[in-house]
Amino acid sequence: MLIREAAADDWPRIWPFWHRIVAAGETYTWDPDTSEDAARQLWMSPAKRVFVVEDAAGVVVASACLTPNYGGPAARIANAGFMVDPDHGGRGIGRALAEHLLAEAKADGYRGMVFNAVVETNPAVGLWISLGFTILGTVPEAYDHPARGPVGLHIMYRAL
Repeated sequence: MLIREAAADDWPRIWPFWHRIVAAGETYTWDPDTSEDAARQLWMSPAKRVFVVEDAAGVVVASACLTPNYGGPAARIANAGFMVDPDHGGRGIGRALAEHLLAEAKADGYRGMVFNAVVETNPAVGLWISLGFTILGTVPEAYDHPARGPVGLHIMYRAL
């Protein structure tokens, strides 16, 4: 497994699983009908550091983006987004990518990382807790899950 910074020409390899995950409507607060152009602008923004994970065959199986969560005097708190192709889940790819991004964020001078809206039913909540994130609070019934109905959104934080 190789984790590297993404190049612009990686987008066509990210989009299929990005679209699949967002369209499922179970883990991200983005519109499930987000167009490919809008998705590229969200994920591949020049203001973000974007990473990909390639398997041994060179297939992009995951991606993550790192950006300041706030601006100005609060710009040392990071935010990140993570997506692992569902066909490649359960292999430790998400954990390896998260550990890599946490190290990159610290090296970039961030003092902490916050996730603003983690769907409480997202299986990744356990991963984030195992990596030292805490749930600062939960906005109840803030997310309309397609199978479970209204569920909460966690705000999670970890110092770096």
